[in-house]
Amino acid sequence: MIREHDTVVLACDVPDERLKEGDVGTVVHVYRNDAAYEVEFMTLDGQTVAIVTLEKHQVRPVGRDDIHHARPLETTP
Repeated sequence: MIREHDTVVLACDVPDERLKEGDVGTVVHVYRNDAAYEVEFMTLDGQTVAIVTLEKHQVRPVGRDDIHHARPLETTP
């Protein structure tokens, strides 16, 4: 079960927001029945890249064997 303030992993690209599968975000709101989540994605220095509403199938909880990975943010969506 995913809850507010949990860290989640993006399960698919969201090109309009410059997000890619594997990007890590923080849940800021859980919609009724866990149908969707509002997730904030940030750069490693703390700048917000996007706050997006994602359906349940678009995110997953962080796994025990997951590791952070850095990538440059594309400048154009």
